[in-house]
This record gives sequence, structure tokens and C-alpha cells, in this order.
Amino acid sequence: MFERVLVANRGVAAVRVAQTLRRLGVPWVAVYSEADADHAYVREADEAVRLGPGPARESYLSRDAVIAALHATGCDAVHPGYGFLAEDPLFAAAVIDAGATFIGPSPAHIQAMGDKVAARKVMAAAGVPVLPASGAIPDDVEDWSQWLDPIGFPVLVKASAGGGGIGMQRVESENDLTRAVERTRQMAARAFGDDTVYLERCLDRARHVELQLIGDRDGHVRYLGARDCSSQRRHQKIIEEAPAPALDSNVHDHVVSAVVAALSAMGYQGLGTVEMLLDDTGRYAFLEMNTRLQVEHGVTEAVTGLDLVELQVRVAADEDIDHLISEPVAPRGHAIEVRIYAEDSVRFFPSPGTLTVFDLPQRAGTTVTTHVSTGTQISSNYDPMLALMVVTGDDRADAIDQTLTALEAVVIEGVATNVRFLQRLIDDPSFRKVEHHTTFAEALARTPSHDSSPDT
Repeated sequence: MFERVLVANRGVAAVRVAQTLRRLGVPWVAVYSEADADHAYVREADEAVRLGPGPARESYLSRDAVIAALHATGCDAVHPGYGFLAEDPLFAAAVIDAGATFIGPSPAHIQAMGDKVAARKVMAAAGVPVLPASGAIPDDVEDWSQWLDPIGFPVLVKASAGGGGIGMQRVESENDLTRAVERTRQMAARAFGDDTVYLERCLDRARHVELQLIGDRDGHVRYLGARDCSSQRRHQKIIEEAPAPALDSNVHDHVVSAVVAALSAMGYQGLGTVEMLLDDTGRYAFLEMNTRLQVEHGVTEAVTGLDLVELQVRVAADEDIDHLISEPVAPRGHAIEVRIYAEDSVRFFPSPGTLTVFDLPQRAGTTVTTHVSTGTQISSNYDPMLALMVVTGDDRADAIDQTLTALEAVVIEGVATNVRFLQRLIDDPSFRKVEHHTTFAEALARTPSHDSSPDT
């Protein structure tokens, strides 16, 4: 086990990782920007290091600043959380060069799977279904036919690096394609330092299902279950659930076997999530792989009893996964996670400000992870997530009802939030019947609600 771990993140991510480190008795070091200096997790850490000013590029995204904090505190490992530098192969390499362990996959595997064009080739070679797509688009394309003929419209223009839907654009006709590619290039270059883009067939009414896996140093890869993350806005998830409902077990098992084979052949070590799209005929297609802890990992933990952060730490310390998980992983009950944001839930714009009231339910079957409290200033520098709430039930219908009850008890004042919209979405017949899809939430947001009261 490690002697001291630096948590290279902030907010909910830092709080969640720290929970496991405390339980394991491992001292941990927080890093923070000037904007986060008053947050409770900074005070509660065994040690805290200021990285820099509020803007993320001058603090949490600064490799040099985080590595300097690593040297200054004598940590022997770094946990990157999710977001920021979590999938940056150069950061992972810098941690290793500094003599510490990066709690995650190798830089080579982060690089390989972070490049969506390269990741598609790896998965296709292993027999995992992929959507028709192009390779990397060169500059100054004059004739789009060779790129479009195998794909057709509508098409998604996507950044090969990064994630979170940044730069992704849906295009209906060739007339709009050149401009869309240029916009995606610009956004990808700013966000990821890589302007490589590609085209992929767009599935308008698909579900988003992801497979949770973990591998150890000996190439053993275990499948830990599936989540459904189809409720999204701006290609970003807002509701997740486990186990993923309404799956064809035979088709699913075949895809899981192919994914496990692909990661085993790579010698993948660490936690990883393979994201798939599921069309209305039940066919799967590979979307991307995230080589880190997912925001929505809590629903998998809730139905399996596993601590995914602990598994990350232990496999990074070269423990054997079959020793850590001796029994077959089988879900019990059902879990739903909602992401509570400070945002306008019609336009999905952030709502910075001061929390004058922040009261979330403390009840059986509900777990809340948050980094804020009454009086916290919500900065415009970062993602406006306030809390993650995971609710469990005996089955999916019970979990839905319990989540609605928990959301009803939430009281947040001082900023606009998406709480009432989450209630509306979860209570919608399409969600209850598993007829929702990745564009359903945005369509619902544009539909007038019978409840005209302001969101809280």
C-alpha cells in the first residue's frame, strides 16, 4: 500500500477519492486553486498545496504545478480523479518520471485509448462492433465523398482526443460539413491541444451503455457490470443507473467477451470504462474508452458492494485482481445516480453565485457526495456540479420512486439548479419504460412543463 497519496483534483472528485484513502488509513494531500481555498476538503486533507489562480489552466491543468506539489509533499502516488489531467498521458509519464506511481493505466494505454481513431481500430480488431466512421480528416478537404460514402448523413464531427462531448457537432448535409469540421478543430485544439477530428455515423435514438472493467499487472481483466447513461444534455450525462436495464443477454455477453479479450491482449492495468451505443434493434457499437474513474462509478458500487477507488489503488500497487475479487460479480437491487448542477435547466447554462441554503437529504438508501455547503461560492471557472446523489432500491421501479422522494427533499437556494428537471425526467413515462435515449433529455427540456414554479 502507498505511504501518502496526492489527489490531483478538486470538488466532488477529490472528496470521493479521499473517502477511500481515509478508510484505508492512507494519508492524502489536497491541491487547490485560489478559488477553492475555502472548501472543506482542502481543510480536511492531511496537507494541502496551493497550485495557482482560479482558472483551471493555471492550476488543476498545470502539469508543472501538480508535479511541483508532488515533489514538495513527498507523496509516493498520485490519484488523478476524473477530468482535468486524469487522461493526460504526459501527466502520467511525468508522475512516473518523478518517482511516484500513477494510479491509473500506463501512459501508453492512456494515449492509445484516448485517441478515438486508434481506439476504434483496437476494438474492431478484437471483434467489438464499431459504427461506420472515417479516419483522421486531413486539412483542406475539397471532395467529401470519399469520407462520407461509407457513413452517410446525419454524421457527427468528433474530436479524436478528449471527451465530454466537447466540439462534437451533428451535421445534416455536405454544405455544413466544412464549417463544422473547422469549428471542431478549433475547439479540440483549445481544449485538448490536439485538433485531430473524424466523422462518425450519428445514431439519433440510441441508448448509451457502458461496461466497467478492471485489469491487473498480469493481464487479468474482470468485467464489473454495465451502466445505462442515456439521460444526457450537451452530450454530458446527468442520470446514470446500474444495472443497465433491458439488455439482450446473449448479445451483451458477446460484446463483453470481445472487450475483455481486447484489454487482456493489451495488458491493460487499472480501471477502465468502455462506452457503447445501443440502437433501437439492440445492436451495439463502440463509442470510446475512458481510462479513469467515471463520475457515475457510484451506481456500480451500490449494486456490487465494491469500492472502485480502492480497487484502483490496490491494482496500482500491483495486487492481483482475482485475489481482490474472489467471487463472481453479480448486481443486487438497482441504483440511480443524479448529478445536481448549478445551472439553468432549459438552456443548460451554468448558474454561478453563493449558496444561501444547501440542504440535501440524509436518508437510508441515499448517498450524497458533495464539496459544498451553505455559504459556498460557486465559481464560473469550473464545472458547476454541486453534488452526486446515488439512490438504491429493491428493483428499478423502487429505485425510481426512492430517487423522486430524495429529490423532493433537496433545498438549494442562491443559484438555479437542475433538481426539478431531474424529477421531471425520471418521472417521465419514457424513462420509466426504458424508452428514453441520448437526445431525450434535451427534447424534454424544450417542452413546456405543467409546473411553472422556478427550479431550486
